[in-house]
Amino acid sequence: MAKRHFVSFPFSDLYNIKQQVLNWSVRFNTFAFLDNQLYPSPENNYECLIAVGERARLKINAGGAFEKLKTFSQEQEDWLFGHFSFDLKSETENVPSSLPDQVLFPDLFFFVPDTILLIFQREIQIGLFGGHHHEIWDEIKNSSSHAKEVLAVAKENISAPVIIQNRMSREEYLRVIENLRQHILLGDCYEINYCQEFFAESASLDPLELYRALASISPNPFSAYYSVDDHFLFCASPERFLKRRGDNILSQPIKGTAARDLDNAVQDELLRTRLAESEKDRAENVMVVDLVRNDLSKICESDTVHVSELFGIYSFPQVHQMISTVMGKPRSDLYWTDMIARTFPMGSMTGAPKKRVLELIEQYEKSKRGLFSGALGYVKPNQDFDFNVVIRSLLYNRTLHYLAYFAGSGITFNSDPEKEYEECLLKVAAFEKIIKTRHTEV
Repeated sequence: MAKRHFVSFPFSDLYNIKQQVLNWSVRFNTFAFLDNQLYPSPENNYECLIAVGERARLKINAGGAFEKLKTFSQEQEDWLFGHFSFDLKSETENVPSSLPDQVLFPDLFFFVPDTILLIFQREIQIGLFGGHHHEIWDEIKNSSSHAKEVLAVAKENISAPVIIQNRMSREEYLRVIENLRQHILLGDCYEINYCQEFFAESASLDPLELYRALASISPNPFSAYYSVDDHFLFCASPERFLKRRGDNILSQPIKGTAARDLDNAVQDELLRTRLAESEKDRAENVMVVDLVRNDLSKICESDTVHVSELFGIYSFPQVHQMISTVMGKPRSDLYWTDMIARTFPMGSMTGAPKKRVLELIEQYEKSKRGLFSGALGYVKPNQDFDFNVVIRSLLYNRTLHYLAYFAGSGITFNSDPEKEYEECLLKVAAFEKIIKTRHTEV
């Protein structure tokens, strides 16, 4: 079988090369643009990882999806890029969904790209099966004019204002949180991640400019611009779901959020300290850590699962976050798809115990989460992989002109419904800002 071959090319301006690659990528119906946004971490292998075009694809909804992906992956023996939708919970936890879905991303989609780009600080590696690396490099460097043409056509089609609606009223949200607190009191669960949808119909948008606006205002280490036919994901996630590198596997759940005050450094540090000392946020975080430890024990060698960092506080452009890291040694008898299936959906976007929480999510939420709360990432031929948690994201169906974004928070018995609602609004503030800005620029 032919092997993909990588050739390196140097460059001097990292920001500029990212923009040129973006310009070049939008000509493809299928692409994944995964951006670390310059966040320093020993766990980040690349500054930016891009896959475009298709040599093969698997597009399927729940119902034997993981087994079909396993077969697909074994047949390809190459890099794969793609996503797992939250609604694969019907396979992994036997909790199907009958909630409405307007975005309509497939539950599972993976593709073998024609071209892979690995971007480092001063070097780009182009991975192809043929020998046309220099031609691709020239196309990327000359991509600005094509992007201007695409943008001009897109702006001609953007005229109607985008009206954002909430799937539920504030009052209804507060009632649901009270109901969930009663479930916790009765012992149905200990913690539950509850989400609500914000949406716009008849939305005509330029995907590239929308992603650039989001990346500018909210650059996060698991950012992504992802396209499957006419379905788009614009992601500003700070969270890693699961990563495998050789004999190590890790998950980094987030629980605990505080607003930032970028105009006042003293106040900003105070907010950071309050989050670090918050008993409520620590309680939420340790609950999800216990759940992740249990999940990793299903795929790791005995006695190897451990918490390498508990209650770490990390600062991002919009918020401070409390992040913990759980690690272990993966079992050698499990294929990579088995590792995902046994830990999915991730604990930070469900709760504990997972199955009962998923049943309550189905009972109380108003729409399918779809790709939100799912995972996007890549797999290498040696079965090393890295997947994010799809949060802080816009989802767009260009054919149906439907735009959606979700926000949620971890609910415990000590949760204040009003504060939980305000936390949801804080998490989507960046989306509202870029949509309003779009109106003044177009």
